[in-house]
Amino acid sequence: MKYSIITINFNNREGLELTINSVINQTFRDYQYIIIDGGSTDGSVEIIKKYAEKIDYWISEPDKGIYNAMNKGIGHAVGDYLNFMNSGDAFHTESVLKDIAEMNYDEDIIIGGFYDNEKKIKHIIPQQDVTLLTLLKHSINHQATFYKRELFSKRLYDESYEILADSKFNFTSIIHNNCSVKLLDCIVANYDTNGVSSNYDNMKKERTRMLEELFPPRIIKDYSKMFTKEEVPIVTLLPILKESPSIQRIAFLLVTFLNKLKNLNK
Repeated sequence: MKYSIITINFNNREGLELTINSVINQTFRDYQYIIIDGGSTDGSVEIIKKYAEKIDYWISEPDKGIYNAMNKGIGHAVGDYLNFMNSGDAFHTESVLKDIAEMNYDEDIIIGGFYDNEKKIKHIIPQQDVTLLTLLKHSINHQATFYKRELFSKRLYDESYEILADSKFNFTSIIHNNCSVKLLDCIVANYDTNGVSSNYDNMKKERTRMLEELFPPRIIKDYSKMFTKEEVPIVTLLPILKESPSIQRIAFLLVTFLNKLKNLNK
C-alpha cells in the first residue's frame, strides 16, 4: 500500500510545520508527500523549503479555496490511497501509516477516528454497517480517512462548497455509488478545530443545500424530524456520556434529583 498525503496551507506557518513533522516522522516510508500552499506571505514557504528534500511535490500560488487546493493535490497524487492532512492537523502517532498498512485492507474508503484538540475528545464511529444514518449522525474527518485514488477519477471535490465538499463526496461515493467502507477502531488524526469548518452558520447552510441536492424531499423531511433538538433520543447522547466523565457525573446527579422529586410526588 502506497499513500499520497496531501497538505493544504494558507498563512499557517506554525501549523504547517507541525503537520510536516507529523508526516515525515512516520515510521512507514512508502508514501508521497504533497503540499499545496495558497500563496502564503507569513513565512510558510520558508518552512516548506526547510523540509523540501522530504516533500515530493509542492507549490505556492493563489487558489480558489480549500477544495480547489485539495483538487490540485489530487492531480499530482500517485498513491493507492489519498489522505488529506491539512496544516495544523497531525497524525495521532508516528506509527499510524504503518499500523493501517499492516491491516492490509482493500476497501474503497478507510475511516478512522480523530482526536478533537480543542474539546480533548476522541471521536470513533461505532463498528457497524455504514448507512445513510451513519453519515447523518457521525462526522467523517478527512484527516482520518483514506480514499482510493481511483474514486477521484470519477469526480473531484465540488469547489462551489466552502466547508462540506468532502461530506458531499462521502454521501455520493458511499450512498449513491455503494463504495466499500472499512471503519477503524483507532485514532488516526489530531484535528485542529480552528479552521473554516468552525463557522457553524455557514456549515448549516451548506448542509441544507447538500441534502437538497442529493436527496428527495421526503428523506430530508425525515432528517429534519430526527435531528431537531426536541426529538433527539436520549440514546444518541450515550457516546458523549461515555467520552466525558464530568458529563457522566452531571447526568447521574440530575437523574438522582429527578428520582427524588418523583418519589416526593407519590
